[in-house]
Amino acid sequence: MTGTSHRTSSQEGMLADLLAQANQEGAQIDTLRAIVEETSELAADRVLLRLGLGDANAEEDLGELRELLSAWRDAKSSAWKAFVGWAIRAGLALLLIGMAVRLGVWEML
Repeated sequence: MTGTSHRTSSQEGMLADLLAQANQEGAQIDTLRAIVEETSELAADRVLLRLGLGDANAEEDLGELRELLSAWRDAKSSAWKAFVGWAIRAGLALLLIGMAVRLGVWEML
């Protein structure tokens, strides 16, 4: 985390320098673009820190979360398919029972 906080403070310094430069030069377009870029990077770093993803393990953590989410989706899909399969089988079994009763198969047994 110290690397991230050092990077953030250097970005804040860079942003302060760019703002001072913009005031001196009458805000040229290149300076304004650099200000926007530095501000965006600084904001993104702050958001990642607040979410707890500002450390060196963040990329690995996100990879594990993606794997977990993928496994959850696969399990949910499999469960849904199994439910539909069983529902169709139950419906067909009821249909066969109804036909057997209608045709009087019970009386033949």
